[in-house]
Amino acid sequence: MRIQEVRSGVKEFIALSASTPVVDVRTPSEFNKGHIPGAVNIALFSDDERSRVGTVYKQQDQLSAIKLGLDIAGPKMSDMLSRALKVAGKKKKLLLYCWRGGSRSASMAWLFSNGGIDCSVLEGGYKAYRNYVLAELARPGRMIVLGGLTGSGKTAILEELSLLGEQVIDLEGLACHKGSAFGALGQPAQPSSEHFENLLFEALGKTCREQRTFVEDESHNIGSVNINHGFFEKMSSSKVIALMPDIKTRLPRLKEEYGVYPPDQLIRSVKKISARLGGVNTANAIEAIRSNNLDRAIEIVLVYYDKTYRFGLAQRQEEQVFLIENPSDDPYENALRVKMLADEMDDRATGA
Repeated sequence: MRIQEVRSGVKEFIALSASTPVVDVRTPSEFNKGHIPGAVNIALFSDDERSRVGTVYKQQDQLSAIKLGLDIAGPKMSDMLSRALKVAGKKKKLLLYCWRGGSRSASMAWLFSNGGIDCSVLEGGYKAYRNYVLAELARPGRMIVLGGLTGSGKTAILEELSLLGEQVIDLEGLACHKGSAFGALGQPAQPSSEHFENLLFEALGKTCREQRTFVEDESHNIGSVNINHGFFEKMSSSKVIALMPDIKTRLPRLKEEYGVYPPDQLIRSVKKISARLGGVNTANAIEAIRSNNLDRAIEIVLVYYDKTYRFGLAQRQEEQVFLIENPSDDPYENALRVKMLADEMDDRATGA
């Protein structure tokens, strides 16, 4: 019996993925670089196998490449089908994609369909998905950037804003990094910049673009992750609400957050910014950490971070920046102040 291949455009594919498992049939390295969030990798070829097939295609011809591909895939077909059946579950439905929506996804759709699984292939493959993601990240939307001095509890405030009904995107959570030289401490491995964009697109898809969305103020990089240029431009042109607590208010939070890490990890982080701290300040901060005087070490490091952040704020247009001076360390209280200020900003914009 001939099995008809079903194909879906990007929008339809994304909508279907809310209720149907997604399988990425590309190589493990392609998958690890970036994939549709939630997809399971059932690779037709390993990285080495795909390279071999490609070499035969270039040096010989398409038929020789196809025959080699069949030789490679044949012994693995039973295992791949078993894995697909497990992923598909009782509904026996799968969404499939490869790089361009070509032979790899078509071949796997044929195999899985013969096993009784209803398959839909992404038209244009992952490449089409990526083009759609990049266009969506650059699309205008209402955004408010939550800024503030290091240690002002912005992540906790975002969590409280979410509980208050506001739309929030946690960029640092998506990037698995807290955005400073100390940001990797206690975090899992970061995604690639490409996959970060996919995760950001997924998060944006859960928001209404006509309503305001809060994001944390970030530089163009969050650790090793680059923020998409189009999205970063939107952040740069958005209004900023910045919390400016004094050092004494921030010390307890920073001690609690970073005091759990071994001194050698903290010292390595300090050394990452030694060129900017200067030799004397670096030496003093390291000595304070070794002496278990974390208050002093934090104060030394904050001088650099505060100066850097104030400089960054000064580069924005004055009417873009709204300061909350001397806030407390209570995230809920600060979230209420941020929400109130955002409401006032909206009222002024609409003339209400």
